[in-house]
Amino acid sequence: MRKIFLGLVSLVVPVFLLLTALRLLLTPTFVVLEYSLPGFPADSYGMPAADRQRYALSALDYLVNEEGIEFLGEQTFPDGAPLYNERELRHMHDVKVLTRTVLNVWAGITLASVALFLLARRGGWSAELRGAIQQGGRLALLLIAAVLILVVLSFDAIFVGFHRIFFEGDTWLFQYTDTLIRLFPMRFWQDVFIAAGLLTALGGLLLGWLWPRLNAKG
Repeated sequence: MRKIFLGLVSLVVPVFLLLTALRLLLTPTFVVLEYSLPGFPADSYGMPAADRQRYALSALDYLVNEEGIEFLGEQTFPDGAPLYNERELRHMHDVKVLTRTVLNVWAGITLASVALFLLARRGGWSAELRGAIQQGGRLALLLIAAVLILVVLSFDAIFVGFHRIFFEGDTWLFQYTDTLIRLFPMRFWQDVFIAAGLLTALGGLLLGWLWPRLNAKG
């Protein structure tokens, strides 16, 4: 039973690393950094850069705050026109539901990890737990390497597949004139996938190789 349990730990490690990476990306710092990158596409319809970044940060804030969809629904352009149409608002509501689920799972795994370390230490099987985590880190590195290769080869297919898996209907399909497309062009999402992959790979490297060496020296 312990071997089965430790095997499950190895499988959960890549999930935890990926969710941790996503949590780091759900911050204003990433949005500001992304907007400041050389070559980041300007708005095709002339939205001022300062307004564009402000709207993007507000959309991010909605995903992690406790407000309802009216938080976005009440926002307007300077001329008083609604910032988002009904399709965009429905999609952002769905995105918030998914985001909250992801963050709850991440928090649950984090708390379970702390309890697991305490239990292993008390039961005298800390070394076995570290071995399972090490295997999980290496598994994460292999999985992310495969995903990043697919992103490079066919990002569009991955992007469409992701939305078809996690969202119902076609509320995620927009016109180029829609605000969400203008705030978050395809370049933004390519960088999100790559950044999440690199952060997860870094976590896998730390747990799979560097952490065991530090423990061995200790």
